[in-house]
Amino acid sequence: MYEIVFSESYEKRAKQFFKLHSELIQRYQKILYIMQNNLNHPSLRLHKLKGNLKELYSASIDLKYRIILDFIIKDKMIILVDIGAHDDVYY
Repeated sequence: MYEIVFSESYEKRAKQFFKLHSELIQRYQKILYIMQNNLNHPSLRLHKLKGNLKELYSASIDLKYRIILDFIIKDKMIILVDIGAHDDVYY
């Protein structure tokens, strides 16, 4: 099982995101549960990013919205970095 870490900047971003997209809260909670228990689950569509974000990964909330994350395998930690629409998080 992985530990999910919420940075202060991520929490601010998530709060703003869910003000606009409250209908996604339940799906988001399900995604976090899946991440904690099975990071390779196909519904996450987890993949490594390229370019400026090459050290990070992306997981899908749905087809439009993503969570950008970093994870440290040896410590079993997932650090959430950003959340938002596909075009907004791939800066």
